Amino acid sequence: MSAVDTRSISRDSLLLLAEVSAGEGAPVRVKVRNLSAGGMMAEGDIHPQRGAKLDINLRNIGWIDGTVAWTQDDRFGIAFDQEIDPKLVRAPGPAKGEDGYQTPRYLRPAVDDSRFAGGPRRKI
Repeated sequence: MSAVDTRSISRDSLLLLAEVSAGEGAPVRVKVRNLSAGGMMAEGDIHPQRGAKLDINLRNIGWIDGTVAWTQDDRFGIAFDQEIDPKLVRAPGPAKGEDGYQTPRYLRPAVDDSRFAGGPRRKI
């Protein structure tokens, strides 16, 4: 797809964290500013060159391959090698289980502790 073709693709504006790796060294955590099936815009302390191959770890998707399409200051665009379902990235992660994920605190049910006078209390 050319750069002109990809500008018409629907993207979701969001703010979440992802990991980016340029092959060697530890992955760098970046902020995902927008996301589409074909790519994303990221911001962080990594300054890849246009055309560089990157590995991206997105929540609920895992590691995917991509190529840097553009860079500007601390932001850059990545075109994915394979299309993804961006709705999966927005979905809450699974409860802690075999894969090691844990449900965020704000999604957990209220704690029922009847030991206290007055009945159950909600732990915040």
